[in-house]
Amino acid sequence: MRNTDDGPVFDSIGESHLGARRGDVLPPPGCVAVWPLLLNGTEGRWQVGPSMLADLIQRGYVKIGRWRDERTAISYLKRGEQQKVEAGTFPILGRRSDGSVLVDSSDYEPVFVPGTQWRITSHEAGGPGGSKLLHALIPGRSFPFPKSLYAVEDALRFFVADKPNALVVDFFAGSGTTAHAVMLLNRKDGGARRCVLVTNNEVSPDEGKQLQRRGLRPGDAEWSALGICDYITKPRIQAAITGRTPGDQPIAGNYTFVDEFPMEKGFAENAEFFTLTYEDPSLVSLGRRFEAIAPLLWLRVGAVGERIDHVAEGGWAIPSDAVYGVLFDTSAWGAFVAAAALRDDLVHAFVVTDSIVEYQQVVARLDPSLKTTRLYADYLRSFEINTGA
Repeated sequence: MRNTDDGPVFDSIGESHLGARRGDVLPPPGCVAVWPLLLNGTEGRWQVGPSMLADLIQRGYVKIGRWRDERTAISYLKRGEQQKVEAGTFPILGRRSDGSVLVDSSDYEPVFVPGTQWRITSHEAGGPGGSKLLHALIPGRSFPFPKSLYAVEDALRFFVADKPNALVVDFFAGSGTTAHAVMLLNRKDGGARRCVLVTNNEVSPDEGKQLQRRGLRPGDAEWSALGICDYITKPRIQAAITGRTPGDQPIAGNYTFVDEFPMEKGFAENAEFFTLTYEDPSLVSLGRRFEAIAPLLWLRVGAVGERIDHVAEGGWAIPSDAVYGVLFDTSAWGAFVAAAALRDDLVHAFVVTDSIVEYQQVVARLDPSLKTTRLYADYLRSFEINTGA
């Protein structure tokens, strides 16, 4: 390597030196031999061999640092960055005096892959986003090792930051941190993300023993009142939205770290709570349990808009604020199809009939882009379990 008025440049690449002394290597006239020396003066090793270095220099992927004689630094463009140059993500503007490419990265938005371990105060389960936050929301009630609200929010952001209408599902709801984090994320970026939580209503083993000593059993009102859903999850979600504790007191403290604001302000969200029941298939197929499955139909269309909770007297229902309709009586198919044709916001139609022929005739008259389901046969088949021979 030699130093010029424009800066250091490559002269040539020497062969591997197996001797004990670096001074035995004689560089070309006017040049110095650059060695892989560490900051403490000890010898390191080059990351690439002579042939690969020559190729990288020719392609402009090697840069020379500030001139420091034999300790001048040499850096290589990593393979991932090389690919960005070759793909045009980093347009080449020219070359420096040492031959390295000069690129434009001004429009590049880096994507970071989160690590498996985060050591941040806001992410501590026992910190201000975990047990302390839960105590502020529902005083006097405890839950073992609740996840930090801010840790879950950060985890969600990696996947739904650019999806403001995402649906987040958590089948192990615990204390309800996931739904709470979705609310917080929506508030910060104006999103309209939804969240579905699923949990049982079990009590802890210790609480179960104490309740049994009192003669209580699962299903008793006092037992259920202390279950995780009724005692922790639901009250926590209600407190987060309303900004008030179960005792109807303003929640003390602020959401912290980013975009700090009082917890008593709550969130501009709403929540529905449903209890999973086991229904008699025969009663469902006869149309006598529509009210029991009505929430599932609403969830299937995205849990948006008005929900159809009851069998309509006219034989069909397409509320103005709903995104789906239900035809309860196929003899009213004409009015149902006509009403559906006037709506461009419908996404689903449910047709109640035992006849596949009737169902197909109705579907043939609906917009082909409209999803359809036959009640109750398709519904029962979707939820069929343990029916194998």
